[in-house]
Amino acid sequence: MADPKGFLKTTERETPARRPVSVRLMDWKEVYEQGDAAQLKRQAGRCMDCGVPFCHQGCPLGNLIPEWNDLTWRDEGRQAIERLHSTNNFPEFTGRLCPAPCESACVLAISQPAVTIKQVEVSIIDQAFANGWVQPQPPGRLTGKTVAVVGSGPAGLAAAQQLTRAGHTVAVFERDDRIGGLLRYGIPDFKMEKKHLESRLAQMTAEGTRFRAGVNIGVDITWDALRARYDAVVIATGAMVPRDLPIPGRDLPGVHFAMKYLVQQNRVGAGDTVDQQITAEGRHVVVLGGGDTGADCIGTAHRQLAASVTNLAIGTRPGTSRPEHQPWPLSPTLFEVSSAHEEGGSRQYLASTIEFLANDAGEVRAIRVAETEYRGGRRVPKAGTEREIPADLVLLSLGFTGPESRDLTAQLQLPVDDRSNVERDGNYQTSHEGVFVAGDAGRGQSLIVWAIAEGRAAAAAVDRYLEGETLLPAPVKPTDHAFAI
Repeated sequence: MADPKGFLKTTERETPARRPVSVRLMDWKEVYEQGDAAQLKRQAGRCMDCGVPFCHQGCPLGNLIPEWNDLTWRDEGRQAIERLHSTNNFPEFTGRLCPAPCESACVLAISQPAVTIKQVEVSIIDQAFANGWVQPQPPGRLTGKTVAVVGSGPAGLAAAQQLTRAGHTVAVFERDDRIGGLLRYGIPDFKMEKKHLESRLAQMTAEGTRFRAGVNIGVDITWDALRARYDAVVIATGAMVPRDLPIPGRDLPGVHFAMKYLVQQNRVGAGDTVDQQITAEGRHVVVLGGGDTGADCIGTAHRQLAASVTNLAIGTRPGTSRPEHQPWPLSPTLFEVSSAHEEGGSRQYLASTIEFLANDAGEVRAIRVAETEYRGGRRVPKAGTEREIPADLVLLSLGFTGPESRDLTAQLQLPVDDRSNVERDGNYQTSHEGVFVAGDAGRGQSLIVWAIAEGRAAAAAVDRYLEGETLLPAPVKPTDHAFAI
């Protein structure tokens, strides 16, 4: 364990300061300032001898959190990254993007603010890259077996790295022009600069993983042809079908899905020219949806110099403390102020959008909203409370309904469940022998930490299918859910 009295000596939770709003809005770099080593050591030292570390269960990867907290406190950075990498292929992603269910399950959080697990994690991997401790780990022998991984998000990359290290020849197919999936085009640079993705892809390439960008499986190559070419196939295409809002005016110019907006800005950030780019510059922006994607849109709109930004949520504002129905160690729904919210704009709750209104040119000019009321267990607009909000640009950030499965069901005859996810058995295998599913394509929209965990577990299932046995770890089963007690 770390400092035996650390949680008694340091009772406050400290995280690195965010750069001043006026400064960070002038660029697309990550919002946090360089962390302080002494502060980090103090926070790692707060990890207590809790007997049963519930943070293990809170994390789908089963990260050995107390061990690398202890090693960080002891300034044993090289050993800390070894412990961290033993369960997590990409801590540089999770340390920046995961909402940290491990911290909700921290035993210290019963009586004090939780240990800053996420910050310790990202500091370990950043130090490791800076010191050259992250090196390629090519396999000692090749099995002669081939695996195609379709999708290069966190689930696909995790599966590919594990299978490559097991000795299989792995090719990752990505329909976009660059590798990375949502890590590349869905996450703004102010949350994760793409240099972190590039560093990890360089390691994977040196290990032997082959990347094939700009190949749309199901169109450029049929799923049947892909299966015939490879000994196994892993579907890791994510859940990219956005939830729509079919109300009057939905088809007006200026109303867009959030992901289209974010992808375009990420392309511009990568140096591409985007014709007729959707931009917030000088516009009154309304973002519908209060999740992480909505916050990403808010931060992007601020940097594009929007005239105003309004964020609407149909439900009630979450509380600032645990609700009774979400006791420790469950991950509670709380009111949070992300870096994007800190940068400005208005957040409004209990707002039901009724209609998008057009100007004389036929473009969106405003939205009509009403107060939300609960009737018969449903959220409906309350009559007599209608009002208008100016809106030149409306971004729909309402979540996702499942994977794009049309070609899969047509070409491989794969069934989907009632949530449009590709069905699979307890070993991640679909009804088509040798075809496996990992990540959001099989479980629905979820967290990055679940995607990596499923990628690792699916890799173990594929290795066992090809070799009859496996030494690869399988942290989760397809039927696993979030923390249950």
